[in-house]
Amino acid sequence: MQTPNYIKSLLVPSTRKPQGRKAWSIDLESVWLPFFTATNTMGDTAIPSQALGCPLRLGYDKAGAVRFTQSGRPLVKIVKEVGDSVRLVRDNFTANLLNYTGSVINERGEDYKAQVEASRKAGEPIYQYDKNQLNLAVKAKAEAEAVKAKAEAEAVAKAEAEAKAEAEAEAVKPKSRKELVPA
Repeated sequence: MQTPNYIKSLLVPSTRKPQGRKAWSIDLESVWLPFFTATNTMGDTAIPSQALGCPLRLGYDKAGAVRFTQSGRPLVKIVKEVGDSVRLVRDNFTANLLNYTGSVINERGEDYKAQVEASRKAGEPIYQYDKNQLNLAVKAKAEAEAVKAKAEAEAVAKAEAEAKAEAEAEAVKPKSRKELVPA
């Protein structure tokens, strides 16, 4: 079996780094809109022109008021028709990846199993190293928290002891007497 060109093309690095609003981590303006315009042109989709012409819409709540994000910015959403089409492409893309994987497993099952085992063996030392580092980090964090808690408890105990000593000192202080002055 030969790898199809559309699969090979997915594995070739691209030097372009699009900037802007993304849908499924792919740039809306430079990829999705031209793609869906082309699919509309070919009659493969029927996305409304207004959705392609204004794909970003202001978000509104149920009462019709503009919604804002936690940071205070107005909420901007991708129009439903474009979002649904992106979701359809994503689902079909995932299905194609799984179909390709299944066909490789069917045609070259032993080679696939060997590749899985080789990958597992190659990853094992990394897994063990990360596991050990995580255990050490968790232990160090717990120790640091214990030291901090102990220091806080000692500070509270010291403050309480000082307050108690101060209160006792106040209680023992002689009361001031007013001296009578003969007239």
